[in-house]
Amino acid sequence: MIPRIHKQGSKTLGLLHYLYGKGTHEEHIDPHLVASFDGMAPDPGRDPSVTKRDLQHLLDQPLSLLDVDQRPDKHVWHCSVRAAPDDPILSDEQWGDIARRMVAATGIDPGDGAGCRWAAVRHADDHIHIIATLVREDGRRPDHHRSGKRAQTECRLIEKELGLHQVAPGDGTAAKRATSAERHKAERQGRQRPAREELRETVRRAVAGADSEEELFDRLAAAGLLIRKRVAPSGDLLGYKVALPDDRNGEKEPVFYAGSTLAPDLSLPRIRERWTLPAEAASADDSGPEQPALQDVTGPAFARRRATATTWQALLIIDHGDDGAAAAQIAAAGEVLDALAKTSAAHTRAELREAAFAFERASRSHVKAHRGHDRALRQAARDLVHSGPALGRGEDGATTAMLIDMAFFLAMAAANWHAKKHHGQQAAAARQTAEHLRAAYHAAAGEPMAVLRQRGQRLAPRVHQRQAGLLHQVLPELAERIRAEAGWPALAATLDDARRAGHDPAVLLTEAARRRELDTATSVSDVLVWRVRRSTHLPALPESPHDTPARGGRRQGPSTPTRQSPPSAVNDSNRRR
Repeated sequence: MIPRIHKQGSKTLGLLHYLYGKGTHEEHIDPHLVASFDGMAPDPGRDPSVTKRDLQHLLDQPLSLLDVDQRPDKHVWHCSVRAAPDDPILSDEQWGDIARRMVAATGIDPGDGAGCRWAAVRHADDHIHIIATLVREDGRRPDHHRSGKRAQTECRLIEKELGLHQVAPGDGTAAKRATSAERHKAERQGRQRPAREELRETVRRAVAGADSEEELFDRLAAAGLLIRKRVAPSGDLLGYKVALPDDRNGEKEPVFYAGSTLAPDLSLPRIRERWTLPAEAASADDSGPEQPALQDVTGPAFARRRATATTWQALLIIDHGDDGAAAAQIAAAGEVLDALAKTSAAHTRAELREAAFAFERASRSHVKAHRGHDRALRQAARDLVHSGPALGRGEDGATTAMLIDMAFFLAMAAANWHAKKHHGQQAAAARQTAEHLRAAYHAAAGEPMAVLRQRGQRLAPRVHQRQAGLLHQVLPELAERIRAEAGWPALAATLDDARRAGHDPAVLLTEAARRRELDTATSVSDVLVWRVRRSTHLPALPESPHDTPARGGRRQGPSTPTRQSPPSAVNDSNRRR
């Protein structure tokens, strides 16, 4: 149940006209009162002898107790309360009780016999509107300070008592929601999202991996946004606003939004914090392995492979680092998701875009992020952007699946971290992100896994027999299950590729299996394929079934895989770490 305190107004009759009107899309059905300050207010919705002006006069009578110069300019208080889509339809009596609890909790009518006059109007099944005059019967002003927060607290209690959908409590770090007027405007214009949300997404993508104001504004301009900069008399840049070219107001002028109104972390000062590298962070070793310079990025596949390794290092910091470093990794992970959505192929782009959109809420909390410790992830996002869009097939498609798999794991790690901190909304957003990443993974992994399975099916019988024997030796309790899976040929091919590259398959399989339990994996073979191929730097997808890693990938001498080789997360149904 979502309460919303709207801006205070000065025209009681104007708001009543809206509440009792048909609505912008004639969505207001049977508007009528469900409760009022005395239970006897006239209802112009059900009584044909009563007009909206009659109700307005009754509500505004306390204003007559004050001299004209003492009357507040904005005396109209307006609150809407909306049920969740999956909640049952409540009766008028239930909505009336909710209205009385809301005005008591917010201080509008605390129950002392001299509260403000108010009325609750219902014109749809799922919500009510409460209108009140901000002058008490005794002529004093009501104490409605922080009424929004107080309304949220009361709604959490109502949800539990009525068995409604329980909304995770907020902490004031969420981006400002689009207003109903902005949503209706988007519907009229045929937009999927309100202009505010579309701008927020575009700016976040422009920020991902950017390292200067010049690059940021170049990206915003390239995205087609109108930009208005706020410059001090000294010439210093203080802030910025952006607008969609075709989003106009009544005077046909562009509607600009400041970065800080799009999201708290999109103000210019907060964006600049990402480019700051504290001295202690510059010498710290906990931000991941040393990364090659940008010019070493040779294409989307290389950038995705390196981003996968960097994401795994970020997971270790989230699990074992201090809170400030973990918060920085989670915030920077949002940039990686934005960059990935921007550069991925069409068949994964929609789900990746939704994942990045959802994770935006998970990237902010009251835990201060120690910027600078996230430089490896920010560099990974930058590499993704500068390496260009992936084709979605071949090595590009396979490394995309590998990165999405690891991003899924990071999203679940972020959800667990937020849950431990009691960040309800952020944890829910991270879990929602994981679901979108799961869908994106299946779209991305279908073709490369099919190619690897075909490659495995072409192996000589003696090679299959050798890998089967190895499997029974290393994982006797899972061997039969793995060999019965569709992905077993792909695992056999991967182990054979690793042997040809100079690795010990028995050591690799042992290390890959012990990275995380496998009993609850949907496909154990798929999990092991990604773990082995990533930890040994094998090509995610060889160019042809006849290529060997010595020709198609990086050849290495005999070695054991890193002890921090990452697990595959998407196929694990039990995600306890």
